[in-house]
Amino acid sequence: MIYKRKAFLVLLSLMFMLVGCNKEDSLPKNNDQIGNIPGENHIDDPNKDIIDTKPIDPIEEKIKALSLEEKIGQLIIASFEGTELNEEITSLIEEYKIGGFILFSRNIIDEYQTLDLLNGIKEMNSKNPIPLFLSIDEEGGKVSRLPKAYPRLPEAFEFGKKNDRNLSYELGSILGERVKSLGFNMNFSPVLDINSNPKNPVIGNRAFGSSVEPVVDNGIEVMLGIMDRDVISVVKHFPGHGDTSIDSHMNLPKVNKTKEDLISFELQPFIAAIDNGVDAIMLAHILYPEIDDYPATMSPKIIGELLRGELGFNGVVVSDDMTMGAIMENYTIEEGVLSFLKAGGDLALICHGKENPIKVMEEIMDAVKGGELTEEEIDEKVYRILKLKEKYNLKDNPIDNIDLRELNNKTLELKNKIKN
Repeated sequence: MIYKRKAFLVLLSLMFMLVGCNKEDSLPKNNDQIGNIPGENHIDDPNKDIIDTKPIDPIEEKIKALSLEEKIGQLIIASFEGTELNEEITSLIEEYKIGGFILFSRNIIDEYQTLDLLNGIKEMNSKNPIPLFLSIDEEGGKVSRLPKAYPRLPEAFEFGKKNDRNLSYELGSILGERVKSLGFNMNFSPVLDINSNPKNPVIGNRAFGSSVEPVVDNGIEVMLGIMDRDVISVVKHFPGHGDTSIDSHMNLPKVNKTKEDLISFELQPFIAAIDNGVDAIMLAHILYPEIDDYPATMSPKIIGELLRGELGFNGVVVSDDMTMGAIMENYTIEEGVLSFLKAGGDLALICHGKENPIKVMEEIMDAVKGGELTEEEIDEKVYRILKLKEKYNLKDNPIDNIDLRELNNKTLELKNKIKN
């Protein structure tokens, strides 16, 4: 009986071994197959690193590396007094990390002095992580800040009257070349206002016409011509300065039009600009009481709801000069700029007053610390600004020399085409 029991146990062991071998043969041979069995491959390994497959955004990385002070500086384009480097420029660059400068006739003597001045500004800023916007108003006609070495171009109205898109594109191309020859990278041009009010004291022949078609047809070509020269075109003055009877440099114009009125007329050139890839739009200091109680520059309904929302503009929103009478006669500059930023604006233009840019930047800092503006909102604005600087490959590299002969010949040829 003992031997039979032992034999039975041996036989039973052999049976288990055979079953085990067959089971092993039936198991999957690799992990891929295991992965095909639901739930089998989702066991977390605490020692395994989690790999983030989201691509790195270089602009976001740049913003992370900036201090809050540096980010606030990017929101301002400032002017200065004088025709050479001075303490005012040095302070704005080294202490406040300003986003850019605008030059006026008061800063310009001739082409060589202007070139030296801009080269010096760029060299000074080259220690900072972000290059500068170097901007100017160069529309042609009576609004020209360039030295006398550049022949004056015909006014926009002449191009609208001629209504030749090729000539208007040529105008834009020459405007871009002219400002770029000195080292500027941003031009506040073209004017997309429709000059529908004959009593308008500020637009007049700066506009391409008094109806939609010539302004759209010619204004967009000028914009594209500037952009194709790798110069940022800032179109102006949204939502339209053509039907005003007060100069916003002096006081606040009021236009009694509804949003629907604007969309059907004044906004048509700006809609066309957005459709054609405009990068930056300047806001006008105009009150539209049918839409908001605040001027367009400070209006959430005009910037946030209309321009950003309904028209879908995702580029850089620039203010007109915040020291103009339309703002300063009714608000402090700090109130004006802060309201502009809260309404959806990005880049505030401050063209007069040595202390004004500093006061504004300090006010923005206080607003962030007090929760009136969040740092995330600042980051969104800086992202749009840095994206624009990246798109145009802005650098603080100097320009070695200037030769205007070929460019001026193009200008004279264009003037002859407009006359004939």
